[in-house]
Amino acid sequence: MQQRHTNRTLYFDELAQTSRKYFIPYISKFKRPGQDCRVLEIGCGDGGNLLPFAQMGCYTLGVDISKGRIADARKFFADCNAKGDFIESDVFLLEELHGSFDVIICHDVIEHISDKQRFLSLLPQFLKRDGIVFMSFPAWQMPFGGHQQICRSRVISHLPFVHLLPRALYHLLLEAFGEDDGCIKELMSIKETKTPIEQFERILKALGTFTIKDRILWFVNPHYETKFGLRPQRLLRGLGAIPYIRNFFTTSCFYILTHVSG
Repeated sequence: MQQRHTNRTLYFDELAQTSRKYFIPYISKFKRPGQDCRVLEIGCGDGGNLLPFAQMGCYTLGVDISKGRIADARKFFADCNAKGDFIESDVFLLEELHGSFDVIICHDVIEHISDKQRFLSLLPQFLKRDGIVFMSFPAWQMPFGGHQQICRSRVISHLPFVHLLPRALYHLLLEAFGEDDGCIKELMSIKETKTPIEQFERILKALGTFTIKDRILWFVNPHYETKFGLRPQRLLRGLGAIPYIRNFFTTSCFYILTHVSG
């Protein structure tokens, strides 16, 4: 397990840096954040992604199902003298936010959701007609697409592609290396809710409510610059055009989604 998974202040700061340096410039090509911009993050965690938006004068609202993460987000924003609202809620139970946001952020969230079609079908009701959705997630087959870096075992947490093992063997391996029940449950859940690129785009096409305005496939995730000192790199265009194979080399997918009629 890496230090950032136990040191929430470090993790918050790292997310804020990545958001400021990479998320905001990318989003700004399609919707410029400012005082009149309303930003919603679904699955906001500790709120690090939202901090730079709040500091630019945006109204920010974070939603997360975890009571502890929402408490941390409120504390971290207060420590930074930043304004932001946070709600502890399951996104499927939200009702009062209809049509009110210019930007919706879903960063590393959809790979944890089992009913992806239902989740994506909810987003338009929270979005203004000219609003955008910034969606990012790791391709399932990439070296650490199973989030095994959260393991306490130094072996498993540094072992690429181990999440691609058959379910029963993966479970046995996690037990053999002493992972606790909570960690195993989370990792097995992610294995069930995995998100390959093709699956995500197929669901979008079937729904017909969003247009993919832009897409970037990253060979080196921009967040790795803050975490590991690695320079972000886009996936080679030719490799990115090969379905299924590209998933093994894509550490993060960035999407900008707009209403079909937008």
